[in-house]
Amino acid sequence: VSEISVSIREIIRQALKLNASAIIIGHNHPTGNVEPSDADKYVTKRLKEACELMEIKLLDHFIVSGSASFCFTDNHLI
Repeated sequence: VSEISVSIREIIRQALKLNASAIIIGHNHPTGNVEPSDADKYVTKRLKEACELMEIKLLDHFIVSGSASFCFTDNHLI
C-alpha cells in the first residue's frame, strides 16, 4: 500500500465528540522518507480549513518513519 485516504470529516467528528479545542495529527511513511507528499500537504491544508470553521486549532501534523520525523509546524507548513 503506497497511499491511504483520510476522512477529514471523521477527524472533525471525533474532535467535536471529544470537545477538543485543538488537535495534533500524525501518520507514518513506511518507506523511510519523512518528506511530506503533495497529498500530505493538501490534506493538511484542507484539514486546517475545516478545523478553523469548527473553531478547532490544528496544532501540528507529524510524519514518522523509523527514528526520523517531519513536523509541519517546524517547517512552516501549518
